[in-house]
Amino acid sequence: MKKVKSVEEYIEVNSHWQEELQLLRSIILKTEAIETLKWSAPVYTVNGKNVIGLGAFKQHFGIWFFNGVFLKDKHQLLSNAQEGKTKALRQMRFESRNEINETIVLDYVKEAIENQKAGKELKPERKASKAVEIPELLANALQSNAELSSAFKNLSPYKQREYCEHILTAKREATKLSRLEKITPMLLQGIGLNDKYRNC
Repeated sequence: MKKVKSVEEYIEVNSHWQEELQLLRSIILKTEAIETLKWSAPVYTVNGKNVIGLGAFKQHFGIWFFNGVFLKDKHQLLSNAQEGKTKALRQMRFESRNEINETIVLDYVKEAIENQKAGKELKPERKASKAVEIPELLANALQSNAELSSAFKNLSPYKQREYCEHILTAKREATKLSRLEKITPMLLQGIGLNDKYRNC
C-alpha cells in the first residue's frame, strides 16, 4: 500500500471499494469523531484517542474499533483480527455495499465514542520483569557470606541481573571464578556492574 497524504487519496487508491468507503466515512462523520490520517489510513479520534479506523483490502473492507472489546455487539458483527493475539481491537467486515446497514453501523460508532469518553480502554499489559537467574557459583558465594548476600539483595533487580549474566556468559569455569572475584568487592560496596557507564 503506497503512502497516502489524505483520506480522499486513501479512498481513491482503493477504487474497488470507493463507494463503500465513502458511505462508511459519511456515517462516521455524522458523529463528533475527528477525522485524521494515521499509518496511511483514515482514523477517527475522540479527545485525541484513536476510536475508529477505516480499512480496505482485496476481498473486504471495514471499520476497526480500537477498543471494540467493550462494544455490546448485539448484532454479532464484530470479529477479532487475530484470535489470541489481539486484545482490544475488533473489526466489522463487509464484502459488499448491501451488507452495510447505516443505522446499525452508526449505533456501533456512537457506542464506541461513548465508551472512549467514559474512559473504557484496554491498557497494554506490562511485561512482568524476568526473575533473576542466579548462577550456582554466585549462589554458593552468597550462601557462605552473609554480608555479600545482604549487599546483593539490596541491589535493584536489573543490577542483580547484570551481575548474574556477567558470570553466566563466561564459557569457562576459570573465567567464571575470576569474574566472581572481581565483582565481590563491587557487590560489597553496593556498586552496580555498569555504574561507571551510567550517569549515577
